[in-house]
Amino acid sequence: MRIANPMMSVPGAMQALLGLSEAAEKTGLDKNFLELVYLRVSLINSCGVCIDYHSKLLRKANETDERVYSVAGWRDVPYYTDAEKAAFALAEEMTHVHVSDDVWNEAAKHWNEAQLAGLTVAISAINVWNRLNVATQQKVA
Repeated sequence: MRIANPMMSVPGAMQALLGLSEAAEKTGLDKNFLELVYLRVSLINSCGVCIDYHSKLLRKANETDERVYSVAGWRDVPYYTDAEKAAFALAEEMTHVHVSDDVWNEAAKHWNEAQLAGLTVAISAINVWNRLNVATQQKVA
């Protein structure tokens, strides 16, 4: 590690970031669904800490092996709903900081405005976690 995890050392940072995720969950989005999105974004960002953490949470929540272990290849497997696929596409484009109208419109078909707002907050929050962990070279415990 380069430094201690900033989420632990900066007063109020942990509560603030956890608050974003909790707010997203209050929009009616399923917790396991959000965990899959967090896992997908963490894979894109190569955040080993978050990949390990969210994979374990999904397995503990009885998510199937197929859905946990194939999230990186979501386009090529039959395990995800159209809504989940739309969320993965949105998560990928948000992570790369460019969201096309096609991807946004597809996601908007599957959730109401509050849920779509919650999903964008959740994707943004996991990107912050990933970037902090990768930049400071946090390790899996």
